[in-house]
Amino acid sequence: MKYVISWLAKPSLGEAEIARSLQVFGKWTPSETVTFEQFLGRADARGGFAVVTTDDVNAVVRDMAIFGTWFDMDVVPVVEVGDLAAISGEALAFIASVG
Repeated sequence: MKYVISWLAKPSLGEAEIARSLQVFGKWTPSETVTFEQFLGRADARGGFAVVTTDDVNAVVRDMAIFGTWFDMDVVPVVEVGDLAAISGEALAFIASVG
């Protein structure tokens, strides 16, 4: 399964909390069951995005638990847009078939 993860630094973070988050990040390694397709920081330095694939959602939950102290995080399951278009077409056909 593919997920887009986004994070924003909590507005109440002070210098000490930011330093601590960077210290923890420096020691962190992703789970072996998670592949990072993209790992991006926002140009305003307030957060970032990751596109990951994994069959082990618990590995994603683990990382959210670690970094949720400092960041507001969202994890959104996603599909390729071509797949979405095909599924949407099937859904519309089903809806149209219901009298």
